[in-house]
Amino acid sequence: MHRRRRTALILSTAALAAAPLLTACGSEAHPGAAAVIGGDRITVAQLEGRVNEVRDAQRAAIPDDAQYAQAISKSGGLTRATLHTMVLDEVLHRAAADAGVSVTRRDVQTMRAGLEQQAGGRKELEEAWLQQYSVAPARLDDSLRTEVEAQKLAKKLDADMNSPQGQALFWKALTAASKKLDIDLNPRYGTWDVDKNKRADAKTPWVRQVTESGAAAGDRQA
Repeated sequence: MHRRRRTALILSTAALAAAPLLTACGSEAHPGAAAVIGGDRITVAQLEGRVNEVRDAQRAAIPDDAQYAQAISKSGGLTRATLHTMVLDEVLHRAAADAGVSVTRRDVQTMRAGLEQQAGGRKELEEAWLQQYSVAPARLDDSLRTEVEAQKLAKKLDADMNSPQGQALFWKALTAASKKLDIDLNPRYGTWDVDKNKRADAKTPWVRQVTESGAAAGDRQA
């Protein structure tokens, strides 16, 4: 299952919200925004909500305090990683739309059925996605939709994701989409590298960097 995901798209874990992630910001500045994408924004509240879902799922799956603390320490950068995923999802959606790619509910159900069979059942798949990719069970179908979308886009581009050339072709399409979206991150979370399609830490010493030593609190408040 892990190999299939890696060779399919080489993307960070992606889980789209069931409710819209982006809210129109129009001519407003960026108050309360974690990122602005194509004139719309991902709010800090939406980002915090996504992180809290993962932490709540981890807490439910790991009742032992010591083991839970260990799990938190292993995913201390969850807030920034989650924002990276949320932004990259939107880039992928734009690239897919530009290529005329769409995903049906049946596509998602088919992928889920196959992965559940590989994992040994629904619960096992949900636990694996939570542990490996920080995807809360409630977001699993959204994450799989993104997986399918990436696979379909690669196929449409005739990009073999098992080859460097195919990967380059795939990411070239995402870079083009990223440039069109004019992505602007709140400096608190870094900057968006258009060419590499990834979040990067902002080199601004006057901006207080949120340390991950307070991950348990920071992932809920940052």
